[in-house]
Amino acid sequence: MTYDASSIQVLGGLDAVRKRPGMYVGSTSARGLHQLVYEVVDNSVDEAVAGFCKSIKVTIHKDNSVTVEDDGRGIPVDMMPKYGKSALEIVMTKLHAGGKFDKKTYKVSGGLHGVGVSVVNALSEKLTVEVRRDGHVYKQEYERGNPTTEVTKKGDGEGTGTTVTFLPDKEIFESIEFSNETLTSRLRELAFLNKALRITVSDERNEKTAEFHYEGGIKSFVSYLNENKKALHEAIYIAKEKDSIQAEIAIQYNEGYLENVFSFANNINTIEGGSHLSGFRTALTRTVNTYIEKNKLSDEKATSEDVKEGLTAVISVKVPEPQFEGQTKTRLGNSDVKGLIDSIVNSALTQFFEENPRTARTIIEKCLNAAKAREAARKAKELVRRKGALESGSLPGKLADCSSTDPDKCEMFIVEGDSAGGSCKLGRKREYQAVLPLKGKILNVEKARINKILTSHEIITLITAIGTGIGETFDINKLRYKKLILMCDADVDGAHIRTLLLTFFFRHMRPLIDAGNVYIAQPPLYRIRKDRKDTYYYSDDQLNEALKATGNVDVQRYKGLGEMNPGQLWDTTMDPDKRTLLKVTIEDAVEADKTFTILMGDEVEPRRAFIETNAKFVKNLDI
Repeated sequence: MTYDASSIQVLGGLDAVRKRPGMYVGSTSARGLHQLVYEVVDNSVDEAVAGFCKSIKVTIHKDNSVTVEDDGRGIPVDMMPKYGKSALEIVMTKLHAGGKFDKKTYKVSGGLHGVGVSVVNALSEKLTVEVRRDGHVYKQEYERGNPTTEVTKKGDGEGTGTTVTFLPDKEIFESIEFSNETLTSRLRELAFLNKALRITVSDERNEKTAEFHYEGGIKSFVSYLNENKKALHEAIYIAKEKDSIQAEIAIQYNEGYLENVFSFANNINTIEGGSHLSGFRTALTRTVNTYIEKNKLSDEKATSEDVKEGLTAVISVKVPEPQFEGQTKTRLGNSDVKGLIDSIVNSALTQFFEENPRTARTIIEKCLNAAKAREAARKAKELVRRKGALESGSLPGKLADCSSTDPDKCEMFIVEGDSAGGSCKLGRKREYQAVLPLKGKILNVEKARINKILTSHEIITLITAIGTGIGETFDINKLRYKKLILMCDADVDGAHIRTLLLTFFFRHMRPLIDAGNVYIAQPPLYRIRKDRKDTYYYSDDQLNEALKATGNVDVQRYKGLGEMNPGQLWDTTMDPDKRTLLKVTIEDAVEADKTFTILMGDEVEPRRAFIETNAKFVKNLDI
């Protein structure tokens, strides 16, 4: 094939976006689909940050089109002489066109910095934009980024604002089915981060509506995160602007042992942290140690790990020129932000401790107790290592390992009980399938410090088999199996064991869930035998459909995996060509945290309320 000038393709306008959508919205999966909504909403939020928008309404329609309406100033519609077109059309059809570059219209902004709404337009089958400003309503329609009408004046209209309605393009996205939970999570965050803003989300598919408005801002966010935990003090709130950088921090400790910290930059959830989070951690540890030393409270110093125990915090910065690392902006790179946040937190927290000695002592005592527990955990780790249980060369005796050593080809079934474990071992493909049977119910890590966790034989066995280590020594590159498959009985005990395991992974091996390494096996619930032939069904709906077609036949309800022989277990649950696996993902980290706290935490009342609310959904109850 000749490679010459004719081989070079220049993509004009928004063609580049449709050719490589993943470069602009991250992916063409659910993540990229939801990013479309965030990009439109971010424009409205930028209006709110600038002080011109108080309300945003998001509506998911039955056909999965979405409308985002705000009461901001409205996108300008006057002509741009250079292009001979309306500013509205330029904003909607040109990459890197917008009012966010000179820092006069918007001092800070989120989104994709001028490519957001035009990218949404390019990746939408249809898009309509309406603008209310100067006493009139203007409208323009597009298909896959191309205008199908001129900017037209519809008539007179009160107020100002922009309304965008778009239908994602089925030619681009794997699915255009929006998740209410995913969108609600992000919109709730934005309402917490912008306390003057009211955000309403309505879903016409199920007629659900939620409204988010928090006068307390991130201070309310921290209280929300600690809602079902025993808080040790009122939330501490710090707010300051320095060198054009706005910083807000809210801190509250609870009686638990787990850290829950969220960091944001320009309203974007920086899930990988960055300079603002580093500055916060450094300042918090130093301030605690300075107070301990000044008041002669202990000869010991607290480490950064000690001050994390029971800490709930939200760090939000607004930066004029943010440097996000990676296209998806999950880490803030601005080096000057670290020192600035360090200085702000150290100064404000030192003053707070001096003015509130009782709260200061409560926090210090919490950190010093964590230091004692850390020492106990160190001794527990040393003891475990001396026994060889955490060394990479020593695998648990009950683990039936696979012969392959390539993690990408290997998977491990974490199985409830020796009976099911025996069937799995006999039914597996030894080359790439490992089996780890666990005895009974593992420790509830929601209520335990790390030193207690490291005395649990079943958890040590699990950690060792997985290979990544735990806590500070966790290293995902040492993962021994690409798939970790939880395989529990289809009864109450099985559900409880699965929840205990998920609690452990969420609290202590969260990166494995984020990386998509954790799965739940789907064994059949029923077997129908007719004419000496067995057919398996995985839900009540499947069974009922089959019974309509076959009449009253021999039905067996499986509750335990041990009820199946090795061949049946392979055919129904373990064979990669036939089985169904559920991948464990986190759509809403805030709600996931709350749910684990409710189900597995110390507080009884929230758990009772949860059970009463959800009891009506129980299908299979063991009595």
